[in-house]
Amino acid sequence: MHKGIFITGTDTGVGKTFVAVGLINALKEKGFNVCPMKPVETGCRTKKGKLIPEDTMSIIKASGIKEAIDVINPYRFKHPLAPSVAAELERKSIKKEKIFSAYNYLSKKYDITIVEGAGGIMAPLYKKYLFLDFISDINLPIIIVSRPGLGTINHTLLTISAAKGRGVNIIGVVINYAGQIKNDISVKTNSKIIESIGGIPLVGIVPYLRSSKNHGQEIFKQITENITKSLSKYYQRH
Repeated sequence: MHKGIFITGTDTGVGKTFVAVGLINALKEKGFNVCPMKPVETGCRTKKGKLIPEDTMSIIKASGIKEAIDVINPYRFKHPLAPSVAAELERKSIKKEKIFSAYNYLSKKYDITIVEGAGGIMAPLYKKYLFLDFISDINLPIIIVSRPGLGTINHTLLTISAAKGRGVNIIGVVINYAGQIKNDISVKTNSKIIESIGGIPLVGIVPYLRSSKNHGQEIFKQITENITKSLSKYYQRH
């Protein structure tokens, strides 16, 4: 079995890429040969007639690998929509086999593959084929990136429930401060409630950081320690 982690979020804009970059850097420091993958990226800007997948470029830069971008990111679209919707609007088609082929190639070549989704796990990747279906098919454990504030309990527990319902292994939840928010009572209590009701460990809290470097390095180092322990146990069982 090929080793990897799928990074999903409770919603779009929760900071999946930021967390993925932090984890890639920390895993590299531990000596892993890490490869990122972003099957589909939407909302790409256009430069000289070409679509630029900025999230993909960030995770490639963090990894330092030299792979063709079309392998790391098989599909990219201009409109900031769910992949299946963006593809239809732009009159393009997404072939699952192309994504599977790219993933299989990368996962065989590197120690660990960090796969980042788009939006949440119920976002449609291709027609009625959801990211949850893709995660189940490639059999990867997931990390859920969630917001710290009001509403995150509902979104996170729904994501946990959907993943458990498909038998997907959840390594843990990372609460990420993608922006500066007031540290109110919801922020102070959300993580304990998610752990208690969801039955999933909180593997880390990432405060608002402009960069994953400096202070962020120590935070992601600790998160990675928590994750690799669970990941080791998972692959021993499988």
